[in-house]
Amino acid sequence: MSIFIVIIHVIVSIALIMIVLLQTGKGADMGAAFGGGSSQSFFGTTGASTFLSKATTVAAIVFMLTSLSLAYTSGHKRGNSIMKQIPAPVEQPVSSPLPDKNTATPQDAPTPEKSPQ
Repeated sequence: MSIFIVIIHVIVSIALIMIVLLQTGKGADMGAAFGGGSSQSFFGTTGASTFLSKATTVAAIVFMLTSLSLAYTSGHKRGNSIMKQIPAPVEQPVSSPLPDKNTATPQDAPTPEKSPQ
């Protein structure tokens, strides 16, 4: 199921890129107002903006839905792990630790030497 969603997601993302690139900028309307390029338009004078804006909206909604569904499915996967088959290592306690040289007993403590005044 997730492979199907990935395929739809890739197709919609490419379509969204193409739809956005087909749209004209805001400055292109001024040239069309004076008659320049209106006869070369595939969608007519006003048909391109409404069709492409609706197509952009639909593609963006499908893109968001596929993104959310892919994020949900990747977060809730319950795959088998090879680490479940290996038992945890057992720690063995140390039986007789060596005496620590940093700890001094009162018998081993050096006595302060008195300096002559």
